[in-house]
Amino acid sequence: MADDTPQRKQINFTIVPDEQSSEPRTYANFCSIAHTPFDFTLTFCEVMPLSDKELREAESDHVVRAPVRARVVVPVQFVPNLVAALQDHMRVFSESYSNVAWSKGPVH
Repeated sequence: MADDTPQRKQINFTIVPDEQSSEPRTYANFCSIAHTPFDFTLTFCEVMPLSDKELREAESDHVVRAPVRARVVVPVQFVPNLVAALQDHMRVFSESYSNVAWSKGPVH
């Protein structure tokens, strides 16, 4: 008896960002990460230097509120490739800018 099941064809391709879109760049210098059993949520914020009033409030509350600039939700299966890509880019960045003294401290 012949198998009439259609054969699946595998196609390899590369996905590239569509640079023609008018999506603006968004700056963030803080990322909060949360997860569920199904996805990871990366919440990007912009933390600016605190005013004297904000500093006093932060000292008493131990909380600094930072405006959310973007919230990105990705499936769990996406995360290992994201981590690997970030590590690879960090390695290349470090090799490219090895003569620059980068601070390991806060960026804000």
